[in-house]
Amino acid sequence: MITRKRLATGACALLAALSVALLPTGAAADEPVAKESPKVELVLDVSGSMRAKDIDGKSRMSAAKQAFNEVLDAVPEEVRLGIRTLGADYPGNDRKRGCKDTRSLYPVGPLDRTEAKTAVATLAPTGWTPIGPALLGAADDLGEDGATKRIVLITDGEDTCAPLDPCQVAREIAAKGIHLVIDTLGLVPDAKTRQQLTCIAEATGGTYTSVHRTEELSRRVKQLVDRAADPVVTPVATEGAARCEKAPRLQPGLYTDRESFGEHRWYRVDLLPGQELRASVSVSADRAVNNDYGVLLRAVTLHGREIVRGSEAGDGRTDVISTGLRYPKPELDGGPGDAKPAAETVCLQVSNSFSAPPSVKTTPGMPVELTVDVVDGPSSASDVASFGLGRGWWLLGVLVLAGFLAGLLWGWLSRWRVAVWRTN
Repeated sequence: MITRKRLATGACALLAALSVALLPTGAAADEPVAKESPKVELVLDVSGSMRAKDIDGKSRMSAAKQAFNEVLDAVPEEVRLGIRTLGADYPGNDRKRGCKDTRSLYPVGPLDRTEAKTAVATLAPTGWTPIGPALLGAADDLGEDGATKRIVLITDGEDTCAPLDPCQVAREIAAKGIHLVIDTLGLVPDAKTRQQLTCIAEATGGTYTSVHRTEELSRRVKQLVDRAADPVVTPVATEGAARCEKAPRLQPGLYTDRESFGEHRWYRVDLLPGQELRASVSVSADRAVNNDYGVLLRAVTLHGREIVRGSEAGDGRTDVISTGLRYPKPELDGGPGDAKPAAETVCLQVSNSFSAPPSVKTTPGMPVELTVDVVDGPSSASDVASFGLGRGWWLLGVLVLAGFLAGLLWGWLSRWRVAVWRTN
């Protein structure tokens, strides 16, 4: 009898332990979802021109290898890094084969520094410069998940595989909205290389750097890898609509989109009484455009009545043009027992007046960056704008009054001095 009781007790204890192990604990359920690790792919040009000995008295390939070894030693633990080459395998003159010469040298993932350095050490300057295909391969290596992604392209010359334009490839990658930035570094670049690499970087919001020394290359690549490890803000890709009724509803945050020349795009934001909407938009001219252009941001009601607008014009001196607006919604009069007020839907319209020469492709559209913020409104609706001064009108009034009194005093002193001079 005692033995049976002990067996029954042991069986119950075992079932209880299994139940606890299989059920999720409260702490685990409350834990936030882990943020995906950032990804970086280093794309290295290994074409024949990398044999040139004009960086610190050694070849461009040797300088790149030295810089890569230093960079690999300093990669943050949370970064998943990969290496892709272009022009590393085919030494012949067959253009079709040469323009396919790109491969993953080290797959994107947790970094084994010894293995990655060994792979880089085997490289030797060989063939063509298929930048466009290499960028497409790198984008595939990084995938389309929610992680922040960065391509660092290091080359000493322009693409040799036209008509696949690498600048157009970069625009198409950016249009996918996969949070991928391409940074470019030119090793002792000429004017054409500089122009092409600048276009590639600007198409995705990246940077271009000209490099003439090994130390510069190592330092810059380290900075870009660190930047990927600690991004400031990750923009959210969205797609505006042709009408407000079908526009996406946006929460406060940073958004990216693409807009064709002369296009209007709509977005929606909900605003409660007592809140203030602050919105700004930037449109980047990532290709050659005609001079004289503008951008318009309007806040409109669902019935089409304009609330407020912001606009800015340019004349070709800058690649980015921005404008913004503010709209406060006053508090409703009512007692504490009243029902919760309904939110107002504000339609945001983004328009541009860009145009381009006939030879310039209009697709995909130009990069648009839209910032939306909703904050507590001012105590009075009259505090909002006041022609941009807000409560600064008080200071302006004091300055005007002080100037008026100072003028009266100066005039009285001047007249008194003249009178004394005539008397004497």
